[in-house]
Amino acid sequence: MTVDRIVHLVAGTFILLSLALAKYHNPNWIWFTVFVGANLLQSGLTNWCLMSTILHKLGVPEGTAVGCSR
Repeated sequence: MTVDRIVHLVAGTFILLSLALAKYHNPNWIWFTVFVGANLLQSGLTNWCLMSTILHKLGVPEGTAVGCSR
């Protein structure tokens, strides 16, 4: 598992989880979805992501999530 794959998996999981919580628990959970989306936008514009930095420091290998090579 590479840094990029983990970041994408966590972001997707957070978005789906927060949408489910907003529907079935409390509508204010939608703000968590907004937060995750804003972080994805910031990461795309600045090419910096806090979670990627943390994963690098933990020794997770670099890589891309795009492509079919294994």
